[in-house]
Amino acid sequence: MVRAVPVSSPAWWPAFLLFGVLLLQGCSLLPKKESAEENKPVTGLVRSGTAGAGTTASDKDEEGDGKKAGNKRDAFTVDVRGPETVRDYLKLHLEIQRYRELDDLGATEISRLMVAAETNARELLATLGYFTPTLTLELNETPQGEKAPREIVINVSPGELTKVSNVQISYAGPIADDAAAESQRDTIRTAWALRAGQPFSQQAWDEAKTTALRSLTARRFPTGSIRISRAEVDADRSEARLSVTYQSGPAYKFGPLVLRGIQRYDPDGARRIARLPSGQDYDQQKLLDAQQRLASSGYYDSVFLTLDTESADPLAAPVIAQLREAPLQKVVLGVGFTTDNGPRLSIDHIHNQVPLLGWRAVSRLSVDNDIKSLSTELKAIPDDRGWRWFSGAELKSEQSGSYVVDSGRLRGGRSKSGDHIDRSYFLQYDYAQNRGTNAPPSASAVTANWGWTGRYFDDNATPSRGFGLALEVAAGYTLTGEQVPFTRTYARWLGVLPLGSAEDKELRARRSRLQLRVEAGAVSAKDSAQIPSTLMFLTGGDTTVRGYSYKQIGTVRADGTTVAGRYLGVASVEWQRPFVYNNKLTEWESVVFVDAGAVADKPGELKPKVGVGVGARWRSPVGPVQADLAYGVDSKKFRLHFRLGFTF
Repeated sequence: MVRAVPVSSPAWWPAFLLFGVLLLQGCSLLPKKESAEENKPVTGLVRSGTAGAGTTASDKDEEGDGKKAGNKRDAFTVDVRGPETVRDYLKLHLEIQRYRELDDLGATEISRLMVAAETNARELLATLGYFTPTLTLELNETPQGEKAPREIVINVSPGELTKVSNVQISYAGPIADDAAAESQRDTIRTAWALRAGQPFSQQAWDEAKTTALRSLTARRFPTGSIRISRAEVDADRSEARLSVTYQSGPAYKFGPLVLRGIQRYDPDGARRIARLPSGQDYDQQKLLDAQQRLASSGYYDSVFLTLDTESADPLAAPVIAQLREAPLQKVVLGVGFTTDNGPRLSIDHIHNQVPLLGWRAVSRLSVDNDIKSLSTELKAIPDDRGWRWFSGAELKSEQSGSYVVDSGRLRGGRSKSGDHIDRSYFLQYDYAQNRGTNAPPSASAVTANWGWTGRYFDDNATPSRGFGLALEVAAGYTLTGEQVPFTRTYARWLGVLPLGSAEDKELRARRSRLQLRVEAGAVSAKDSAQIPSTLMFLTGGDTTVRGYSYKQIGTVRADGTTVAGRYLGVASVEWQRPFVYNNKLTEWESVVFVDAGAVADKPGELKPKVGVGVGARWRSPVGPVQADLAYGVDSKKFRLHFRLGFTF
C-alpha cells in the first residue's frame, strides 16, 4: 500500500531540494561538444581578382550582433560601387540579392555566395559590353543596430567598353537570289541598328537581330528565321565582330480569305469590307489593315486574321479570319465631358441589318450644355470597288454665336474610305432657324457636295510627323426668300514637323516638333441670299482657337451680337516637346501655342482674335489626353481646354 505524501510537507522538502541540486551539478559535469569554428573571430573578408581567394570567416553569429527575438534581420546587405552606367544594373540583377533575407546564413555560406557573385557580376557586365572588368569584393562587419550584421561591398571598375568593329549580314533561301527582294535586302542592311563604331551590348545585339527579322517577315517571307548569329568578342582590343544569316523561307502571296464564325452576316460583305489584296505579295501591314477594317465595321466583336503558312502553295496562301459576330441590335449608353460644351449624355441604338434595306443604322440622342441632337445614319456594305451608299438625317438645337439655332439636315450619297484617302459625294438639304431677339431670319437650301480627306501621318492616333488635308466643295440654291445660287468651299490642313535630324529611333522620339494648322472657308453668294447659318462659319473652342469658348468668334453685328459669317480664317502654331526624366523618355509632353482666328462677311473685314497658352499631353492607354490653359487676348480671359484623342 502506497501512501500519498503532500509535497508541502515540512518533513520532505529538504530532501527534494538536495536531489535537485545534485542533478544540476551532474548535468554540468557532462562533456560538451564544441564546434570546431565556434570560437574563431569574425574578420573582414576581402576578395579581388579571380574567384577563390580570401579568408574563411565564422559561420555562427556572436552574441550581441544586434539580433533580437521577433526582429528578423537580413543576413547581409549588398553595396555596389562604381560608375552609374553599371552600378544600378548590377544592383538590380545580381543573383546574390536573392539570399539577403536568409537570416541564418553564416560567413562560410556568404563566402561561397561571394565567389558565385563575382562570376555573376562578370557575366552581367559582359552583357553591357564590358569584358575586362576589375572587381573587388569585401565582407565587412556592420555596427550593431544596422539592417544586417554584415555588408558585402562590390567595387567595380568596368574597363573599356567594347565597340562593334564589323557587321556581316547574309541571306539563305529564296531571298538570297531573288531580284524582286533586292530592295528588302537593302532595307534590312540600311536599317540595321547596331552599326560599326557603336557600343556593343547583349541587349542591343538581340534587338538589332530581332528588328531585322521583323523586317524580313513583314513582307513576302513570313516564315523567315535567324539561321546563324555570332558575336566574336576580342576582349584585348575591346572589339566585337558581328555576323548573322537570315533564312527567308519561300515567298508568299495572299490567297483567298477563309471566314470562320460567320452565321448571321453576309460572307461576301465581309470580304468586301476586308478588301484583302488576293494574288499580291504578302505584306503584314496589309493584313493588319484588312483586320482593322473588319473590326471597325461594327459587324464583328472580335476579328483575328492569320496567314496559313501550312498551305501547300505559298503563291496562294489562304488567310484565315476568326470572327465573332456582333449582336443584330444593341443599345449603348454614354457619358462624356468637354470643356467646350460641358457634361454630355448620349444613347445609341445600332441595327446591323435594317429590314428590307439590309443596311447598318446608327441612331443617336445626345444632350449637353449647348447642343441637343437626334440623328440617324444608314450605310450599305461597300461594293467591290470600296464605294458604299449612305443616307442620314439630323435634328439639332445648339448655341451658335449669340443665338440658339434649331436646324435640320437630310443627306444621301456615296462614300469610299481607303488606307489614306476618304472620298464622298452627296446631296444635302439644310434648314436653320435662329432663336433670340433680333435673330437672323430662318433659311433653307439644297446643295450638291464633294469631299476629300487625305491622312499621311506616321500614326493616325498619335502622330509625330506627317500631314493631313481636307477639302469640301458645295454648290447649291437657297430655298427661302430669293432663290439664288451659291457656293461653299472649305479647306483644312494640319502638319507635324520634327525639329532637327536624328538617325537613331530613340533620338527621333525625343525631338521636339512643330504642329501647324490652317483653316479657310468661303461662302459666295449675293448679299441678299438667305443661307442657313449651319452652312456658314463660326470658330473658337478646344480644337480651333483656344482661349475662347465654343463658336464664340463670328461676325459681330452693329448691336454687338455674334452671328455666323461667310468667310473663315484660322491659323495655329504649336511647339511640342517630349518630356525626358532621368534620361528616359516619358509618356508626357509639354506644349506652347499661339492660335488666331477670324470670321467676317467680307474678306477685308477679317480681324483675327488671338489666343496664347501652354499645355500638357499624356499618352494614355486609351489615347492622347490633351490639357491646355489658354488666354484670349481679345476676351482677356483664361480658359482651360481639355480633350481626349486626336482626330483629323
